Amino acid sequence: MSDGPHSEDPSDPSTVQAMQLALHIPKTDPPRRTDVLDAAARSVVKLCLDGRVATDPDFRAALERWYDHLIRKVARRARNAAWDRVQELPGVTVTDDSAQVRAFVPCAVSEVPDAVRKLQISGTELPLDEPKPIDDDHPVIYIDASLEMTLGKAAAQVGHASMLLAAHQPLEWVREWAAADFALHVREVPPAEFAGKLSAPGAVPVRDAGFTEVAANSVTVVAVP
Repeated sequence: MSDGPHSEDPSDPSTVQAMQLALHIPKTDPPRRTDVLDAAARSVVKLCLDGRVATDPDFRAALERWYDHLIRKVARRARNAAWDRVQELPGVTVTDDSAQVRAFVPCAVSEVPDAVRKLQISGTELPLDEPKPIDDDHPVIYIDASLEMTLGKAAAQVGHASMLLAAHQPLEWVREWAAADFALHVREVPPAEFAGKLSAPGAVPVRDAGFTEVAANSVTVVAVP
């Protein structure tokens, strides 16, 4: 661990900041995988740009503490009463067709609320599906399918991409995107197609730190405005 605002010690959860994501995956009639990823990406950027940043000092401070550390996210599965309980915690829930995802205000890993901590990190897998057609009015987040990330890992990565995309765009572009409720598309594509998207105009890649599932410095997803 080094000194400075980004200092953290993985062995000391009080120094590690993370945004928790709850993926609503009921046993009966589960959502489509692509819809979950769409909702996850939208929930993260919607939380980061929530109006409470300007009106709620605690809300703003929580986000700022997180920005000052490694940008971690943890995706968990929720269903039934457990899903209902976490709606009471500060955050944003996004519905995208068959899927619902709630992004929570970031906190130290040691301070994750019990209702969220009890949600399972495993057991989030859903099969690949045929996604909706892409339109030219909304950004697209492409996932390198060759990495074979779990749904939870992929949800965290597209969340990274949506917030970084907003950070890289002009303010007026972001305002128009917000007016469209941050509509976007997520696609899991073969490596050759993924490599081509990296050179698309305005492309914003996400390079993983390598803590889970993929090797450090792997480019996992790329957002194209």
